[in-house]
Amino acid sequence: MKLGLVGLPMSGKTTIFNALTGQNRPTTMGMPGKLDVQMAVVEVPDPRLDALTAMYEPKKKVPARITYADIGGLTKGISEGGLSGPFRTELSQMDGFLIVLRHFQNDAVPHPEETIDPQRDLTILDSEFLFTDLLTVENRITRLNEEMSKGKNREANAKELALFERLQAVLEEEKPLRDMELSEDEQRRLRGYAFLTMKPRLIVLNTGEAAVEAAEVLDLGEGDRAIAIRGELEAEIAQLDEDDAAMFMQEYDIEQPVRDRVIRESYRMLSVQTFFTVGEDECRAWPHPVGSTAQKAAGTIHSDLEKGFIRAEIIEWDTLVELGSMAEAKSAGKLRLEGRDYLVQDGEVMHVRHSG
Repeated sequence: MKLGLVGLPMSGKTTIFNALTGQNRPTTMGMPGKLDVQMAVVEVPDPRLDALTAMYEPKKKVPARITYADIGGLTKGISEGGLSGPFRTELSQMDGFLIVLRHFQNDAVPHPEETIDPQRDLTILDSEFLFTDLLTVENRITRLNEEMSKGKNREANAKELALFERLQAVLEEEKPLRDMELSEDEQRRLRGYAFLTMKPRLIVLNTGEAAVEAAEVLDLGEGDRAIAIRGELEAEIAQLDEDDAAMFMQEYDIEQPVRDRVIRESYRMLSVQTFFTVGEDECRAWPHPVGSTAQKAAGTIHSDLEKGFIRAEIIEWDTLVELGSMAEAKSAGKLRLEGRDYLVQDGEVMHVRHSG
């Protein structure tokens, strides 16, 4: 799971990256228009895994992880004529985006648009992504028309052309492709194009040191989620050890770092959920797509488990913690046997029975 942090210059994007990852990357501005990417892996906070680990006391605890990429160099107008190959490639490899918007005053760090207006900045970034996707769609439509004029694959090309004309109509209305209703077959056919406006996003409002709610500042579209984060404070907390961080948060009346919420929301927006495997050797969180069958989820652990799948032993994590052991769960009749088509639910503990 890889998420890209994008924002206009001087938005404090790298500060947010440092807050989420615990890195200490310099926040000086790079050259506008020049691609600059830094990556770091973070663990997804999960009290359920903490509880299971406390119960089993395993040799190893393995949480879910997200890779964040701090993508620098995006500026207003960069998509005119099409994004450069390296930019397009980097953005297309992301599973989703964190859109960082500036909502803090700092005369020493002038905004490239001269004033502080996060709604305007969101419109600018949306326009860059929309225009990039529109160019891709228009180029494909031109290519399909050329092929059809030569009599090549008329039926298949006509079907694809109709789909791309629908995409074009949506983008020309300045709407993102993620809002379209697409069949599973259409989604599969479009996957290779990695359209930027089709990827999920989370809006992160960087308020500096001010405590502000995102809903007070932004007029969000349907399905959009936004979180306000005091970037400078959260970046400082991320650099401290546990004891110092606790004192710092008490001083600023912070109950929990917002970074934990941002990380959890990042995870959730990718339409993934978690099942757990437990034991004395290891307790592990396994991310898998929402709607996965037990057999498919078993393949997340190892392809051999998917191929040789027989049954899955399933129990809710909190029921297992309450009962204290798998043996007690069996005695209480709480451990279920489910077949290959069972849809695994978020937070379940699973043990796979398999052949071979």
